[in-house]
Amino acid sequence: MSDTVSIEKIERYFSLTSEARAKATPCPVNEQDEKRLREMLRMCDDYVSDAKHFASEGDLVSAFGAINYAHAWIDAAVRIGLMDGHGDDRLFTLP
Repeated sequence: MSDTVSIEKIERYFSLTSEARAKATPCPVNEQDEKRLREMLRMCDDYVSDAKHFASEGDLVSAFGAINYAHAWIDAAVRIGLMDGHGDDRLFTLP
């Protein structure tokens, strides 16, 4: 196991998060859930944007942290039932 954050590692996590964002589908049951999901997805997208910025500046540690936060927002939405992870336990921590 490597304890070094490389650009390849960052790119792998960008790919995983992009795959998760594309795979998970919304399943809110009411207006409040829809609002919460929009906020969670906005946070995910904002962290992806931050991660790209950090990576472009050469700050790979911050980029790695930000992309993991981005993925966590999607994972949390699946975990609490606002999105369907379609049984994918590689991309999500399923309920």
